[in-house]
Amino acid sequence: MSSDEISIRVKDLGKRYEIYSSPRERLKQLVMPSIQRLVGMDVAVHYKEHWALKDISFEVKKGEAFGIVGRNGSGKSTLLQIITGTLAPTVGEVTTKGRIAALLELGSGFNPEFSGRENVYLNAMLLGMTREQVDERFDKIAAFADIGDYLEQPVKTYSSGMLVRLAFAVQVQIDPDILIVDEALAVGDALFQKRCFARIEKLLSDGVTLLFVSHDQESVRTLTHRAILLKNGHEVLTGSSSEVLLSYRKLLHEEESSYFSRLAPKQTAASGETKKLTAESGAGKSHSLPGRSDSLSFGDGGIEVTAVKTFDMEGEPCAVFYPGDPIKIQVSCRSAITTDHINVSIRIRSREGIKIYSWGTLNQDMQVLTGARHGEVFWKREIQENEEFDVWLECSCTLGPNFYEIQAAISYEGKPDYTEQRILHWKDEAAFFQTLIRQNEYTFGGMTDLRMVATW
Repeated sequence: MSSDEISIRVKDLGKRYEIYSSPRERLKQLVMPSIQRLVGMDVAVHYKEHWALKDISFEVKKGEAFGIVGRNGSGKSTLLQIITGTLAPTVGEVTTKGRIAALLELGSGFNPEFSGRENVYLNAMLLGMTREQVDERFDKIAAFADIGDYLEQPVKTYSSGMLVRLAFAVQVQIDPDILIVDEALAVGDALFQKRCFARIEKLLSDGVTLLFVSHDQESVRTLTHRAILLKNGHEVLTGSSSEVLLSYRKLLHEEESSYFSRLAPKQTAASGETKKLTAESGAGKSHSLPGRSDSLSFGDGGIEVTAVKTFDMEGEPCAVFYPGDPIKIQVSCRSAITTDHINVSIRIRSREGIKIYSWGTLNQDMQVLTGARHGEVFWKREIQENEEFDVWLECSCTLGPNFYEIQAAISYEGKPDYTEQRILHWKDEAAFFQTLIRQNEYTFGGMTDLRMVATW
């Protein structure tokens, strides 16, 4: 790859902090090494090393949207600070090309005593714009921030949402070559987030490089092309956003299972519920149960999805549907444990990775339990060891023309309300189908048909 195509290059990057137990140890570290070297002694270290980042390497092409995901404390913000130049690395190097606009921390670069207007000029000029350039773009900045008369008030009186509005409005008006966004948009309201994402997509279409950090997996999936997953300062995986997010969900699931397995002995001792113990024991000992899966799935095991198929109204296998056609989805399962409190569910995603719909047997059970509909409660059904069973999910096709992926999952639900969920088996790319439209018969635009009716 030509170096001209690379917007950001991170090579063997590491950031180390020295942790001292007391000020005395810090003073020792300052004075003693020189004396020890002078008298020929081995140099003693009076601190503990903490590597916030270690051995991180990746490249981002010009105009590419690149995501960074990981749990709190994994090193995401540290990495962004090093890339923006506000923090120096201990080892390795970072190379960037072009002007960087970074939205990292609320209020960074703002003087709390200055008004919003004064801070616009201060912030923009710190980012390399002249006063004349700020004058030309001030109306656009004020319109995008949309904070009204507060623009003339001191920033210290702003809410967190108003701060991020003003900061983002400035950053996107300086014509950056690289835009870095770290979680700050999460404090904005829904309308402002919509504007921000629309503006980000416009910048991407103009060839701006995006580094995007968020815990919102849907935003990362839809906004970015590739991503990196960090854990405790180390790189877990770099690849396509869908691959990285699957690994991220696996990581979250494993850590959650580990947490609950430590709690399980206390809970089961207190409750004495045999069936609950069976299911929770299966979750806590995921390494010993079947259902641990290939690269496209994860879970504690015990019950697994063996196949997902789509059928038409006649019960024939079908992968192409038109508006109004019935869709039947068969989820085949196999159990290695005896348990109840099970939920079989699916999630439908578009070709672009957008979640269109998610639903499961528990959704129907909740309606039955509240009296909203009649029928049996699947959640109460006892699944037997070595049992194979099918769950059929049916709906009418209301989806716009696209290619769709079905993800399938089996979960243990401690309560029939999704508040105590454990994934036993999750399977990405379990099945696919396509929707088309007969233009001469019926048509609509968008992702889904709202069955709109006109009157006059």
